Amino acid sequence: MKKSFLAILVFLSAALGSVAGVPVNQPAAVNSKPIYLTKSEFIKRVMDYEKNKTEWVYKGDKPAIIDFYADWCGPCKKVAPVLEELAGTYAGKVYIYKVNIDKEPELAGLFGVRNIPTFLIIPMKGKPQISSGASANFDENKTRFKQIIDDVLLK
Repeated sequence: MKKSFLAILVFLSAALGSVAGVPVNQPAAVNSKPIYLTKSEFIKRVMDYEKNKTEWVYKGDKPAIIDFYADWCGPCKKVAPVLEELAGTYAGKVYIYKVNIDKEPELAGLFGVRNIPTFLIIPMKGKPQISSGASANFDENKTRFKQIIDDVLLK
């Protein structure tokens, strides 16, 4: 009886680990897709602007880019696949976040977002920088963001 209980326990722990997508005794995989932020997730992952009203205090453990976008925005749609690809390329090194301004207008207002796409570039040290606009060309957008990541965020 004890042997079968132990066998079932071992089986269940292995099954639950594989159901969760994480092999047993292996760390979770690094997120390789952009992370969509709500206000509460922004406060938890990026900055608690309700507590720190006058000073930028980044809560992340890696530099980040936040894409302020809208589903109806043509230029936002052009840059989305670039950010998707770069989230995979730089997984574990840089966070790529997305904030839908129609669903989270308070976050857009916090950073004075008036045009989209707008990008908040967040280094580990120092203040974030704002950049806006996107090219209609995939390669131009990719080159621009790779340069920002390599020359600003990872230096």
